[in-house]
Amino acid sequence: MADSDSKAEFLKEFLIPNYILKPEPKGQICHKPKCPVIIFINSRSGGQLGGDLFKTYRSVLNKNQVLDLGEEAPDEALRRVYVNLQRLKSEGDEFAKHIEEKLRLIVAGGDGTAGWLLGVVSDLKLSHPPPIATVPLGTGNNLPFAFGWGKRNPGTDSNAVEAFLDQVLKAKEMKIDSWHIMMRMRAPKEGPCDPIPPLELPHSLHAFQRVSETDELNLEGYHTFRGGFWNYFSMGMDAQVSYAFHSERKLHPEKFKNQLVNQSTYAKIVGEQGWFCASLFHPSSRNIAQLAKVSIMKRHGTWQELSIPQSCHPIVLTLTRHSHCSIRSIVCLNLPSFSGGLNPWGTPNSRKLRDRDLTPPYVDDGLLEVVGFRDAWHGLVLLAPNGHGTRLAQAHRIRFEFHKGATDHTFMRIDGEPWKQPLPVNDETVVVEISHLGQVNMLATHDCRSKSVYDPSTPSSHGVEEDDGGNGDDLVEEGEEFRKFGAADTFKIPDGVDITHLS
Repeated sequence: MADSDSKAEFLKEFLIPNYILKPEPKGQICHKPKCPVIIFINSRSGGQLGGDLFKTYRSVLNKNQVLDLGEEAPDEALRRVYVNLQRLKSEGDEFAKHIEEKLRLIVAGGDGTAGWLLGVVSDLKLSHPPPIATVPLGTGNNLPFAFGWGKRNPGTDSNAVEAFLDQVLKAKEMKIDSWHIMMRMRAPKEGPCDPIPPLELPHSLHAFQRVSETDELNLEGYHTFRGGFWNYFSMGMDAQVSYAFHSERKLHPEKFKNQLVNQSTYAKIVGEQGWFCASLFHPSSRNIAQLAKVSIMKRHGTWQELSIPQSCHPIVLTLTRHSHCSIRSIVCLNLPSFSGGLNPWGTPNSRKLRDRDLTPPYVDDGLLEVVGFRDAWHGLVLLAPNGHGTRLAQAHRIRFEFHKGATDHTFMRIDGEPWKQPLPVNDETVVVEISHLGQVNMLATHDCRSKSVYDPSTPSSHGVEEDDGGNGDDLVEEGEEFRKFGAADTFKIPDGVDITHLS
C-alpha cells in the first residue's frame, strides 16, 4: 500500500489537469507539479512498442496529456494548449502560469518524429519554449543517443515509464543549433526536379516543401524548396543505402518488425549496394568533387571553395589506383551522433586544434562539422577508439552547386529521411544551401554525449582531447541569415502519408 501511495505521489509531479489542456471549467487544484509534461507518441513506431507505450502513459497520467501523432499533429495540439494557457493567464490564473514555466515535452518515435516536433516548437515562437526529451523508438535513434536517452527501444510497462519520467524530472536543459536548408533550381525544360522520396511519395515527408509564390525565397522561373534539420544533412553513398532501405521497408513492411531485424537488413543493403567496394563498382562520377562545387562560410565572412580530396595518403597510393580514394559521401553534422550513435568528427587533438583552427563538436556554437567518407571500409574507422572520418571543415554556412555532369541524379538525406535528387539535364544549376537558423531546447541526462560551448559541466568542454591515432584522414581546408522556414507547416506530414516509416 505504501508503495502504491508513493507511486501516486511521484506521478502527481507530472500531471496536468484537463482545464489546462482544453477549455473547460476549472476544478479544485491541490498540487503544483514540479515537471508537468505533454507526451507525443508515434503509436506506429517500433513495431508494437509505440502502441504499448501509448497505452501505458495514458494509464499512469491524464490521458489527455498523452497524444497519438497518428491522430493529431503536434502543431494543432500545442496551439490549442498555448491559446488556452494565454487565456487563463490573462484571467489571473497563477496555476496556468506555473504550468507554462515548468512544462516539458516528451516525444516517442524515430528521429523523423522527434524532428517534426522540434520544428513545430521552433516555429511557434513561444515566449517560454518547452524543452524536449526523446524516447528512442526508431532504427537510428541519433537524437536520443546524443542527449543521453539511449538508442535501444525502451520498456513499455509502468515501471519503465516511471523510470523514464524520473529521468525527465532530473534532466537539464541544453540548447542546440537548428539549420535552414534551401534548394533551388531553374524549372527544367524536360524531366523532373522535385526531390523524390522513397517510392515517389508526393513529398519527401518533412525534409522539403516547395515554397509558396508569396515566400521571399521564391524566384520566378525557379523551383525553390526549404526545410530544416537538427542532426545532419548527408549526400552520396550513405544516402543511397538509406534510400534503398526505406524503399524496401515500404514495399515489405512485414519484414521490419523490430530494431534488430531493421539493423541487420540495413547492413545487408550496405553490401548489396556496393558501398564496401565503391571504388570498384561505382564510377568516378559518383565522387563528391565531380558531382558538386562545395563552398563554405566560416562564421560571418566570405564564401571560400572547399577542396574535396580525390587521392589517398602516399602509403595507400602505392596499393591502389588514385581514384579509389575519392570522397563518395559527405556529412554535415550538428550532433555527435550519426548512423546509430557514431561520431564522425571525433575530438581533434591539440595539434589539429592549433594548425587547422578546429574545435570539438559543440552543438550550440553555430557551426556544422563537415566530414567525408570514401566507402564503408572507411566508415568502419568510427568503430575504433577515437576513429573519425575525413575532417573537411567547420562552417556557419555551406553551399553545394550541381552542374550538368556524368550522372543525372544523386541521393540526399536529412535526419534519417532519404530521397533521390534529380540533377540538371541541361546547362542549369541545382543549388543546395545550408545556413544557421537559431536554437531549440533539448533535455539531456547525465549520460549526455553532446557538448555545449557555454556549459562547463558538459563532458569534454574544457578541451579534453583525444589522440586521433591515425584513424581517418584530415584535409587542410582552404550575411544575412534566412528567416524562419515555417516549421509547423514544413514539418507537417501530408495527409495520407503513413508515418509508420518515419525514422
